[in-house]
Amino acid sequence: MRLTWAQPEDLLPHELVQSRTEGKDVEAIAERWRAAGGSLDAVRGGATPDAVSDSLRALARSLLVELDEVTAPMVEATEWTEVRAALDGVPDPITAPEDAVLRGRIHGAWAGRSAGCLWGKPVEKIPREGIEEILRATGRWPLTDYFTARGLPDDVARRWPWNRRSAVNSLVENIAGMPEDDDLNYPLLNLRVLETSGRGFTTDDVAQAWLADLPAGRTFTAERIAYRNLLDGYRPDEAARVRNPFREWIGALIRTDVYGWINPGDLAEAARMAWTDARLSHTRSGLWGAMWAAALTSASLVASSVDDVLDLASTVVPAGSELAAAISHGAALGRGGLDDSAAIDDLHATYGHLHWVHTTNNAALIAFALARSGGDFVRGVPLAVIAGWDTDSAGATVGSVLGGLAGVAGLPPHFIDPLQNRIATSLPGLDGVEIDALARRTLALLPTR
Repeated sequence: MRLTWAQPEDLLPHELVQSRTEGKDVEAIAERWRAAGGSLDAVRGGATPDAVSDSLRALARSLLVELDEVTAPMVEATEWTEVRAALDGVPDPITAPEDAVLRGRIHGAWAGRSAGCLWGKPVEKIPREGIEEILRATGRWPLTDYFTARGLPDDVARRWPWNRRSAVNSLVENIAGMPEDDDLNYPLLNLRVLETSGRGFTTDDVAQAWLADLPAGRTFTAERIAYRNLLDGYRPDEAARVRNPFREWIGALIRTDVYGWINPGDLAEAARMAWTDARLSHTRSGLWGAMWAAALTSASLVASSVDDVLDLASTVVPAGSELAAAISHGAALGRGGLDDSAAIDDLHATYGHLHWVHTTNNAALIAFALARSGGDFVRGVPLAVIAGWDTDSAGATVGSVLGGLAGVAGLPPHFIDPLQNRIATSLPGLDGVEIDALARRTLALLPTR
């Protein structure tokens, strides 16, 4: 059995990349790994399954410990008060609409997140050129509908195989409700955390919810590492920082929509809750991406345009950070004069060196898709998908924001009806939960007005 996102020889090349981005001097450690026969390829991992000796794996494990002990030149804030003090320009809370309108917008956000995720599920891990070839071969380029296997030539299907778990329930011919996905598992789990622990929930509460209800096999990258660390006895406030090379990847960004939905117009509180959750598994851009996503969804329920949403949400990302620059770059591309293909070329030229599930490149893509969408769900979600990075996660976030702006009545029935008002999940007690019921439960968590 090959356990992904966990083997030391696979983690080490990713940690070397991450450590260098933090300004750490790790070249001597990298050379020791190279001299022992380890690979530095962070795309394919440290070694092939057949080539991993016990001694090489043991060396990778010990080098990961050494890398954790290398000091970074910049000290990261570890308390919310420090993080909040570094944010300039976060607006005072904006008055939310009346409950009837707000319920429709929250419902639209849940439905939009589901449909956006579903749109990108079949082509997760397929690169940009493969997505375009599939769509052209099936007569669906440019992308305006869910994917289909109808008419797909055998040679194209072999060259670009569908995501294995998704092809059976995420193509237009077989969709029957929203299938299980981590992009929905986390918002569902966090809704339960809020219902159980209240608006003052802690990182410990999130960790306990993971261990109680989240199957370990349905965690990936940073979440899988944090889960392992919790089981190994590390405190929740330590779990993100122990042998975790994925601490700036996209996992936290996909978890935090619900914190915006229960704080419509209160971006600071949405960001605080997102930070409280995200610190379990992430640092730096991983944390800021989670805060940004929560601010996007908070703003989407009170703003009148997608440009307003982007401008408001940008205030919760530390100025001068790499993530702030990426979001600004993506939004500028979306508002600029390049056509879609040329703009996505620019994104790949600028951020293509990052892993396809890193926070920074996907945040730039999300900002681009939102800015270019003009608020149109059918315009925005495909742009998040065809770029070929984290297709389902980027699609989910864009769908969530545009669904919150439009409200459920403003979303195309062609995309919402196949959801059949239900979401499948691996979380106990929530499988098949109805989307309109989720909207009511979310609304009930708002502070008293």
